[in-house]
Amino acid sequence: MELNSDFTKRAVVHGDCLEWQPSPMAGVERRMLDRIGDEVARATSIVRYAPNSKFSSHIHSGGEEFIVLEGVFQDEHGDYPIGSYIRNPPQSSHTPGLEDGCVIFVKLRQFNSSDRTEVKTQIKDIPAVADPHRTGVSIKPLFEDEREEVQIELWKPDTEVIIDAPNGAELLVLEGSFTEGEDNFRPQSWLRLPINSIATAKTGTQGAKVWLKTGHLPFA
Repeated sequence: MELNSDFTKRAVVHGDCLEWQPSPMAGVERRMLDRIGDEVARATSIVRYAPNSKFSSHIHSGGEEFIVLEGVFQDEHGDYPIGSYIRNPPQSSHTPGLEDGCVIFVKLRQFNSSDRTEVKTQIKDIPAVADPHRTGVSIKPLFEDEREEVQIELWKPDTEVIIDAPNGAELLVLEGSFTEGEDNFRPQSWLRLPINSIATAKTGTQGAKVWLKTGHLPFA
């Protein structure tokens, strides 16, 4: 299966407009944003776990990173409430089992095979720092290496925000809204910009909170 697999093109998906698709595991559904492969795939998805659902034990051969959008994600390593950012590198493993269910935004099989950096953090606990180059933008850093930079950006209301993406960019709206081109973005809207892109986002009266990854597309 190939979905939004041409990384040289701009891609937009409004997740809230997609039907939930069943996965092979009972009680686990997904909204697919991009995908190369079938059940073992390089994939970006929004995944919903029903209460009392379980996922079989598995090894992340290509790594996994996710943000908890709703509820509490649970596995044998701990409980991760809404706003948690988790980075499970290649060769890590876990067995998810959800008492009350949750919704996560997750990227699979997109790590360097030698990467062993694990991150488990709560976004609300990270101080926001004003971006010195963009008025009205504050940043909460999540992860950075030679391949990519991952952060939360807080955009003030009624602000024009430039996204300069010489090596590509990808974002998911967590809160608020903005317009970019002819598209209106809201929570669960996803945007991928190809290499050598510049985009201008204009926030609404509530501003916006977005997850943003940059620098990674040359390695896609």
